[in-house]
Amino acid sequence: MSEPTGAARRRGPFKVGDQVQLTDPKGRHYTFTLEAGKNFHTHKGSFPHDELIGAPEGSVVRTTGNVAYLALRPLLPDYVLSMPRGAAVVYPKDAGQILAFADIFPGARVVEAGVGSGSLSSFLLRAIGDQGMLHSYERREDFADIARQNVERYFGGPHPAWQLTVGDLQDNLSDTDVDRVILDMLAPWECLEAVSKALVPGGILCCYVATTTQLARTVESIREIGCFNEPTAWETMIRNWHIEGLAVRPDHRMIGHTGFLLTARRLADGVEPPMRRRRPAKGAYGEDYTGPNAEAGTAR
Repeated sequence: MSEPTGAARRRGPFKVGDQVQLTDPKGRHYTFTLEAGKNFHTHKGSFPHDELIGAPEGSVVRTTGNVAYLALRPLLPDYVLSMPRGAAVVYPKDAGQILAFADIFPGARVVEAGVGSGSLSSFLLRAIGDQGMLHSYERREDFADIARQNVERYFGGPHPAWQLTVGDLQDNLSDTDVDRVILDMLAPWECLEAVSKALVPGGILCCYVATTTQLARTVESIREIGCFNEPTAWETMIRNWHIEGLAVRPDHRMIGHTGFLLTARRLADGVEPPMRRRRPAKGAYGEDYTGPNAEAGTAR
C-alpha cells in the first residue's frame, strides 16, 4: 500500500529537497531547502547543508560562529505563514476551526471558492487524503498560479485529489453530491444558489468573511434562500502565555481578529427550515424590511 501524498516528506532523516526550519537561540525561524554541496549563511556564520543531509530531525547544528540552531521540518502552520503570497492567507487558527466545524473527513468531496495563496487548500487536502476530492475555484489566474506552486511545493508535486479551476464558482460549478463547501470570498451570498444545488442533504456550508457587514449579509442571505438550517457564526482569538519559572502571565501580544466563520447545513429537498423564535432588539429591522422572519418582532 503506497503512502499518502506528501507523507514521505514528513518523516525520516533529512534528505535532499526537504525543507528545513532552523530556530536560533532567540526563537527566530529560518527556512530553506536542502541541496547537496550548498552552505547556509547567516550573520552568525555558516554551515554546509551536507551536515544535515542524512541527520535525524531534531538535530542541532553549529555555524562557523559557534551559534547553535535547532533543525526541524516546518509544520504546515509554519509553512503557510511563510509561503509566497498573492492574496492574504487563511491563518492556521481559522483553518483549524474550518477543519473541525465544517467536519472535514477523509474521502470528503469538498468545493472551495477563493483559493488565495493556497493556505486553506493545503489544510483541506491533507485532511481529505488521496481518496477525497477538492475542487478549488479562483477568479484570478495569478493567484491560482501562486496557490498551485505553494501546494505542490508542500506535497512534493501535484496532489491527486485536487482540481483547480480559474473562474467564478457561480458560473462554473458543475460538481454534484458535494459534502462540504468552503467560501472565502468578498461576496459569498452570490454563490448560495449554486452551492445549494451542489450540496448533499446534511452537507455543510462554511463561509469565511472579514467584516461585520459581510457577515450580516451572508447570514440574512442564507436565511432567505430557505434550504439551510439556522447559521452559526463566531470568531477565534489566540493568546500565548509567558512561562518562566514563577513568572506565568499572558503575552503582551495576541492573534486577534482575522475573520468571521459561519456554518450552516443543507436541508433535505422540499423542507422548510423551522421558524426561528426570537425577539430582535427594537429597531433591528426597519419598517420596510421584508426578508425572512419579517414578523419576528412579535414572535415569542
